[in-house]
Amino acid sequence: MAVRRGSYLFLGLFVTFSTWGVWAYVEVNMEDRVEVFKGDMAQITCFFNSSEGLGGTIIQWFYVTRGTEKQRIYYQDSGVNLLEQGTPFTGRISVNGTGATGVVVLTINNVQLTDELEFICLIRGLTEGVAEGRTKLKVFQTPELPAIEGVQTGISVNKDSPVQVGICEVKNGFPKPNITWYRNETPLQDIPGEVDVVPTVTVESSGLFSVKSKLNLKVVKEDKDDKFYCEVTYFVPGGTRMTETERISIPVYYPPTAVKVWVESPKGKIKEGDSVELHCQDNGNPPSAIISIKRLGDDDSFDTNILKLNVTRRDSGVYQCTAYDAEFEPYHGNTTVFVNYLDDAVVKPQESVIVDQGKDVTVTCNALSSLQTQTVWLKDGVEVSKGHTLTVEDASFDKAGTYVCVVTAPEIEGMETSGSLHVNVKGSPEILKPKETEMESYETTVDLSCDVRGFPTPEVIWSTSDAQVLDEVMQMVIDGGIQSRVSVQVTSDITATCSASNELGKDSLTFNIKSTVNTTPAPVTTTTIITTPTITTTTVASGTVKAQTAIPQEKDRKEGSGVIIAVIIICILLLAILGSVLYFLYKKGKICGRSGKQDLTKEKSSKDNIVVEMKSDNTEEAVLLGVNGEKQLPSDQGGAYLDMQK
Repeated sequence: MAVRRGSYLFLGLFVTFSTWGVWAYVEVNMEDRVEVFKGDMAQITCFFNSSEGLGGTIIQWFYVTRGTEKQRIYYQDSGVNLLEQGTPFTGRISVNGTGATGVVVLTINNVQLTDELEFICLIRGLTEGVAEGRTKLKVFQTPELPAIEGVQTGISVNKDSPVQVGICEVKNGFPKPNITWYRNETPLQDIPGEVDVVPTVTVESSGLFSVKSKLNLKVVKEDKDDKFYCEVTYFVPGGTRMTETERISIPVYYPPTAVKVWVESPKGKIKEGDSVELHCQDNGNPPSAIISIKRLGDDDSFDTNILKLNVTRRDSGVYQCTAYDAEFEPYHGNTTVFVNYLDDAVVKPQESVIVDQGKDVTVTCNALSSLQTQTVWLKDGVEVSKGHTLTVEDASFDKAGTYVCVVTAPEIEGMETSGSLHVNVKGSPEILKPKETEMESYETTVDLSCDVRGFPTPEVIWSTSDAQVLDEVMQMVIDGGIQSRVSVQVTSDITATCSASNELGKDSLTFNIKSTVNTTPAPVTTTTIITTPTITTTTVASGTVKAQTAIPQEKDRKEGSGVIIAVIIICILLLAILGSVLYFLYKKGKICGRSGKQDLTKEKSSKDNIVVEMKSDNTEEAVLLGVNGEKQLPSDQGGAYLDMQK
C-alpha cells in the first residue's frame, strides 16, 4: 500500500474547519490526497483537537458521491461505533482510534477504481463546536506494455499528403497514459501537410483506459533509414513512469537514380577456370524488375541481375548492367572484368637431352602469363635450382634423371603449370657394387641383382663358373641405367657373374656363392630278389655276369621322388611274380644247365651261384645275393657264374 504519510498540518497543507463559540472550538487536519494502486489497501488519517478536551467527541466519516452529495459510512460517539450498511464500502472499511487520542484512521481494503472519491472526517465537540477535514483518494493501475506496428506495404515518396506509417497502442492503464511518437531520437509534433498524430482513447468495461495513436507521415527517401518508436508515460503513486516500444523501419518506395554492377565472387583477381558471379542492382526501392547484363561488344545480353560464367581469357572486358524503372527509363552501370592466364610450360630442349660425362648442359623453361611468374626446378621432388634456366654442370650418372620445372604466378593461389626434361648422361657402364658379393646359401636357389648405370642403356649378361648363361627373371630400366635380376640354382659352390656393356665400354661384377645345402645320401634298403629279364647283364674279364639294377640319380629323385617310389614298388611286385614263375619252372625241370637238366635243389658250389649286384650311385659297396638269398662277399664274385644255354 502506498499512502502518503507524515505530511500533515505540521509539514504541509492542511484544511481547518472551525466552529467558534464564545469559549469553545474544534480543529481538524487531514492530507489533501492519498494515492494507492488498485487492489491495495488505503489508509486516510484524521487529526483533530478541541478546546474542551478530547473526551465525548462525535466522529463521523463521509464520502462525496459523483453528484457531490455526502454519504455517511461511519458514526462513533462515547457509546456507539456504527459502520453504515448498504454502501459501496460495506465490508471493506474499518476505523481505528478514538476521540481520546485525537487520531482516527479510516482503512479501505481492496481499493477499486470507483473508490477514487473525496472522503470527509467530521468532528463534533461536547457543546456546539464542529469541524471537518477532506482527503481525495487517487487510484492507479500500471498499463500493459505498449505495442507498435508499422505498415507492411511500401510507401511511395510520390504521395502528395501524409499517409499512415504506424500504430502505437497501450492498454489498461489508470489514469489515462500518454503516447509520444519519435523519429530516431526526435519527438514528432503535428505539422500540417507533413506530420499528423491521431490519438484515440477507449474506456474499457473495467474502467481502465486504452490509448491508440496513429502516425501519418509524408515520407521522403531519407526515411528509409530512420527508426520510429513510441514513448508511453503513465502515472503511479508519487510520480510518473515511462516505457518505450521497439524500433521499426518503414518501407519507402522511390525510383532509381543509378545502377551498380560488381563481381561478387571470387574476391580478388580472377584466373582462367574460375566460376565468376556478376551481380547487378539499381538504387531504387524496390529494385527494378527489368535488368539485363551484357559484355560490351557482344550482341547477346542476359535478362538477369546475377550472371555466372566459367571464364577464359576471352571473357575479359567491360560488362554493362541496364535497369528500367516503372516508366521504363533506362539506367546503366559498368564494371571491368580481367581474366588472368598462365600458359603451359615450354621446356627447351624438349623431352630429353644427352650430355657426355663431365660436360655441362643448359635447359630453359618458360610459360606465357598475364602476371609475374616464378620458376623452380625439382629432381626427385627436391628443389635443385630457381629461375627459368637450369644448368647441369660436370654431368655424372648421379645427375642423370628427370628434371621438373614448376612455374607459378604468386599473386593468385593455385595458378601453376609445369614441364619436364630427362637428362641422359653418356658413359660406359658402371655397376653399383652391392653390400656383399660373398655369400652363403641355405636354399637351393639364390636371387641376385645387378644395378648398372650408363648410357646408351647397357646390355646385361649373366653367367656361371660352369659356363652356363642364365636367363633374367626381371629387367627394369631406371634413371641413368638398368636393373637386372636372376635366380641361380645352387647345388654346390658356384660363381655367378653380371656383365654389362654398351658401345662405350663394359663392366662386370662377380658373386661367390658357397652352398650349405645338406648333401648326405639317403639310406639304401637291400632286398633279396630272383634274377629277372629286367636285369642288365655285363660280361667281365673273368666271365662273371653281373646283374646291375638302375638306381635313380639324385637329381631325378629330387624331381620326381613320388613317381619313382611308385615305380619301384610296382617293379618289386613284378619281380616277385616273375621269380615265382621261374622257380616253379625250375622245380619242374623246365630250366636246364649247360649239361642238360639239373636239380636246382642240389647244393652247388659257390661258382654255380647266380648273384645279383644291387649298386647305388652314392656308394661303392655292392651287395650280392645268392639264389637262396645268401649274401655273397665281394671276393666271391669272380667265381660266380651262370652257364646260360638255350
